[in-house]
Amino acid sequence: MDALISAAARALAAGDALGALKRVALRDDPSALALRGIAMAQLGEHVRARELLRRAARLFGPREQLARARCVLADAEVALAMRELGGSSHALESASATLEKHGDRANALHARLLAARRALLMGRLAEAAALLASVDAGSLPPTLAAVAELAAAELALRSLRSAAARAALARAHQAAFRAGIPSLIAEVAQAHGVLERPAARRVAAGEALPLKLHEVEALLASGALVMDACRRGLALGGAWQSLARRPILFALARELAQAWPADVERDALIHAVFRTRRPDETHRARLRVEIGRLRALVKPMAGIDATPRGFVLSPRDAAGVVVLAPPIDGEQASVLALLADGAAWSTSALALALDASQRTVQRAVAELEATGQVRAVGQARARRWVAAPLVDFTTILLLPSALPGA
Repeated sequence: MDALISAAARALAAGDALGALKRVALRDDPSALALRGIAMAQLGEHVRARELLRRAARLFGPREQLARARCVLADAEVALAMRELGGSSHALESASATLEKHGDRANALHARLLAARRALLMGRLAEAAALLASVDAGSLPPTLAAVAELAAAELALRSLRSAAARAALARAHQAAFRAGIPSLIAEVAQAHGVLERPAARRVAAGEALPLKLHEVEALLASGALVMDACRRGLALGGAWQSLARRPILFALARELAQAWPADVERDALIHAVFRTRRPDETHRARLRVEIGRLRALVKPMAGIDATPRGFVLSPRDAAGVVVLAPPIDGEQASVLALLADGAAWSTSALALALDASQRTVQRAVAELEATGQVRAVGQARARRWVAAPLVDFTTILLLPSALPGA
């Protein structure tokens, strides 16, 4: 490795992309192309970065497996920044094994962290936890240690463990300052803000009280029957009943929970759930069927009793009923929650992360665009969607994740 390549690599490690480019901008050898690709990625030119990294990987000879594996790792990191989640993880796993085999432990651990971050974006919390468990952040260089602790903090936040998240962010803060990279320090500070902003609303008597994450955590542990409208299910102690894939039952449960301890009239339920103002006997028959299905699902947590005018929710061994509402309303809330990270997402990536059809996501972003909440960049297949970061509240509870008890 010549002096210019070494100097460019040191500049990149310190976050000085322009300094690195000054040293290798006019060179076309594989090592220089790889460093130029990483520098362009740090400057936000992701498409050009991937072109350079892939070109470098092709130019490295068959005996330069380590260099090629590093290019694959860098390309995978750029793909993650571009929110391209549809590709196979096989190339990254193979690169990680090659890096481990050749003694490049730091980059091998970096590959695991990258896989964990991808799993977190897609809500695969168990997979992310397993990958992070194999990484000892205390033995990593400061930059990677900060990234590892940030990932651990996000995992804790998604799992509603605010104390663990706060501890991980404190370690990330220390590591980021040791690394001395301003963008990394800013990322840690931004993550700290999640703990201090409202994450949900407690609805009672027609009023909504904003709750921070630690307050949501305390509420779920309070012994109350919680109608969690953020993640669409019912929680009681450590038990969880998902209604995410049963929209009619979820709507019924929410109406009954919001009215507790009073009952809800049959016609009011029909209007709220079936969207009709002129109910007839067919609607009333369907309501009885859906109530029966909901009653069977929530039987361990609550009963649903008929009253002369409607139905009432009767919690079992619970200290009352609480409705936990999202910080923002609407069917597009989860899409907006993903876009709120400031990155540019394709509709296919959003569909993968939300486990929804691409057509459903396309309708959602079209409605958000019509109200000015998101905007499109690029054309045709290169089109991506972006939204302004949300600074008044956090959408952590609306992000895709493994639900409690899953």
